[in-house]
Amino acid sequence: MLKKLDILIIRSFIGPFIVTFFVTLFVLVMQFFWVYMDELIGKGLGLWMIAQMLVLMSATLVPLALPLGILLSAIMTFGNMGEHFELVAIKSAGISLNRFMRPLLIFIVFISGLAFLFNNHVIPIANLKALSLLYDLRNSKPALNIRAGMFNNDIQGFSIRIGEKDNDGKTIRDIIIYDKTNGFSNTRLILAKEGVMIPAPDKQNLVFRLRDGWRYEEGGRQQGSKGSRSQTRMHFGQWDKVFDLSSFRVNRTNEDLFKGAYQMMNLSQLHVTIDSMEVQRQRSADQVNNFLSPYLSIISQGEEGKDVRSRMKEVTQTPRTYDSSFFGQTMEHKRAKVIQLASANCRNMNDLIRISANDRKIQTENLYKYKIEWHRKFTLSFACVLLFLVGAPLGAIIRKGGMGMPMVIAIIFFLVWYIISITGEKLSRSGALPAWEGMWISTVMLLPLALLLVRQARNDSRIFSKEWYVRIWRRFRNIFLFRKK
Repeated sequence: MLKKLDILIIRSFIGPFIVTFFVTLFVLVMQFFWVYMDELIGKGLGLWMIAQMLVLMSATLVPLALPLGILLSAIMTFGNMGEHFELVAIKSAGISLNRFMRPLLIFIVFISGLAFLFNNHVIPIANLKALSLLYDLRNSKPALNIRAGMFNNDIQGFSIRIGEKDNDGKTIRDIIIYDKTNGFSNTRLILAKEGVMIPAPDKQNLVFRLRDGWRYEEGGRQQGSKGSRSQTRMHFGQWDKVFDLSSFRVNRTNEDLFKGAYQMMNLSQLHVTIDSMEVQRQRSADQVNNFLSPYLSIISQGEEGKDVRSRMKEVTQTPRTYDSSFFGQTMEHKRAKVIQLASANCRNMNDLIRISANDRKIQTENLYKYKIEWHRKFTLSFACVLLFLVGAPLGAIIRKGGMGMPMVIAIIFFLVWYIISITGEKLSRSGALPAWEGMWISTVMLLPLALLLVRQARNDSRIFSKEWYVRIWRRFRNIFLFRKK
């Protein structure tokens, strides 16, 4: 009996889980394209490039879509069972809600383990390829679009204007082309009455097949003349002008340049990098003495520093019957030079300390980012279990299936979890909280709520029942009316 129930609950959960997971993933991917639409539109991206970007970004958004899919499917599964009185029948048979949730909890723990492996091994590679591709697409040139009646300067070294353009998009008339490849703007000119734009099969070149036109080219100064230049004019019946479109291609950047970012590392790489950064921060603090020692001999560890410290000790221990300071013993004609040298040394030391402080600040901020990413590998995986513990009892309490009420409640709880997570991450980035505390704060705050919901669902709580609130209101109203009488 129990094994059949275990199989029943798992089957009831898998269907909604698959649907909600892919719907959530699709919404998140569309949100990504909506953010970067202005930078990607109009660049002539092919279907293969768009499909590649879709797949890579879908992989990077799986850790965020998985918890929401689990939360929504858990509410739908237990809500459907509560709506059809299946939970009542199971409880009447002596099976508790905790026992009924056990197979699904084991299944979610298994999913959470797979999510951790996915975060640790697949996500770094997907981030590397997706972010490098996004960088190349954002920095690529827009697709060539030559409009009638307007000069187009997209092709480097040329300024092109066409008077008319037929509906076929190829036939053009009244063509003017300024050739500036020699470094001058008006020395080469091409005029043609009509022509045809023919793109090459490999899309690396664009051919203008011009008819009935003239070519003008202005040369250098003629010998024996003052200020006059030579000009060559040539008529052609048909001439092919080839334009190089290689600058419009998406040039891929070497992915090795992005491998040092924290998003592209797994746990072991993050651990090694964090240790290295801790050592580097300590070294940078120790190097301040080395930077200042040429200007402050008293802190130098060499013979000069020891000699200065011993002299200072003698001066402090000797009774002062006169001005025994260094400045007091300096000759008057050298005091201005001493003040000038001391001021220059103070400015240099101030610049060195400011640079060292900025370097340490940058190192500390980077260290926070790597520590946050290390904890993120665990928090996103544990969020699957946490949100299941929230969704399953919620579904049993509200007793509503479908995509109406469960969707609304799931989005509300997911937003609460997400806002707390983002807030904790921002506090960790700023150094207000340690990385582990900021990244786990959402779990610490929502776990007691999840356990409370499990307890309420086990006791058949009706906190989401409209009739329950109506009865409570009537009791308070009757009490109030009785006291008034």
